[in-house]
Amino acid sequence: MTKCQVPAALIHQIEQELDEDEKEMMFFLCRDLVPDLSNTDIRDLLGVLNEKGKLPLGLSELLYRVRRFDLLRRALRTERTAVETDLARYPRMVSDYRVLMVEINEELDKKEVGSLIFLLKDYVPRMKMAKEKIQNVNKERSLNGQHAIQTEPVHTSVQESGATSSQVKKKVYDDQYRMQSRPLGICLIIDCIGNDTDILEDTFKALGFEVHCYRYLSVEAMNQTFHEVARLQKHRDYDSFICILVSRGSPQSIFCTDQTFPGYPLDRVKNFFTGDSCPELLGKPKLFFIQSYIVPADQQEPTSLLEVDGNEQKITANTRRPWNCSIPPVADIFWSQCKVDVSVLERSPSSSSSYLCCLAQLLRNPHKRKLPLLDIHIELNSRVYDYNRTLDPQQQYSLLLQHTLRKKLFFPPS
Repeated sequence: MTKCQVPAALIHQIEQELDEDEKEMMFFLCRDLVPDLSNTDIRDLLGVLNEKGKLPLGLSELLYRVRRFDLLRRALRTERTAVETDLARYPRMVSDYRVLMVEINEELDKKEVGSLIFLLKDYVPRMKMAKEKIQNVNKERSLNGQHAIQTEPVHTSVQESGATSSQVKKKVYDDQYRMQSRPLGICLIIDCIGNDTDILEDTFKALGFEVHCYRYLSVEAMNQTFHEVARLQKHRDYDSFICILVSRGSPQSIFCTDQTFPGYPLDRVKNFFTGDSCPELLGKPKLFFIQSYIVPADQQEPTSLLEVDGNEQKITANTRRPWNCSIPPVADIFWSQCKVDVSVLERSPSSSSSYLCCLAQLLRNPHKRKLPLLDIHIELNSRVYDYNRTLDPQQQYSLLLQHTLRKKLFFPPS
């Protein structure tokens, strides 16, 4: 191996962690560089680029273009800002044209792209259509600040049309949660296993959340953390809240690092952030994602830890809920819990949760973020259950979704 090449093991790691959409995007970005490549295997693509000596900087650029900032940090030991500095200082591997195509593609869904092509095909020579289409779209975005050319037959959604009438504004306000604050809200991650913190932190930072990470907490320490986070005045200025828990436990509780039964009730976690307990979050979406590694009943130690929570009244001591508010305190909650037998963790102690990895992949995908959260979760279900087909029943993941959302929730483009 020469000094201008990267190890094959690194290429293998990148291949394993990219999803299909990210691989497809990489192929598009590199099509001019490997015109003779007959297949679409990402390992072959990176191998050819490696032989040409383009990967030391090129690999960082590709991961940057597909927004895999977590892989930049974990696999290449570099940061997003460092790559941006290199792209400004050194020649880029990918052409500006293909980068622009990808950026426009992220802004338009398939229906809108089809409408644009149909509208332009009578006026633009076929050989120049792709390039002219991008130039026209980019010009319109610069002049009008809109996501697509506003031609009569093209129907854009209310969310993307840029319309300013009071009627449309009211419809958006009525149908969707406001997700415009910067940051969007606090994302609390408590990982008592230690395998998923990095990818979750990178994902939700990229989405615009203020991320607070805690590893290996005891039940008492976790309880104190909930008390402190629920009382943060920042919630008043933010539009949402996210809580992610990863731990061994039972279907109704988590054990944290104490590993003792009955653990900490999951219902109590939710109660910290209801409208009664945390008035600053009243009317705002509160999202919970739980990965529970279920310990069989015959392996649980019968020790009670409930006394650490103290008086239930402490949770609601600072309630300032408006007397005339019509929003129920338990509204606006999204609760997604994935359960899998603890033997999965024991068999591979350093493995990430397939459920959380799928969630992170979907939320990083700019096309998927155009969908409301409930639709994203449907695809999450599908991916997890497809993954289950390769496993024996004891190793399979089981998902539970409960929610009291009153509106659609969209994550804004990162």
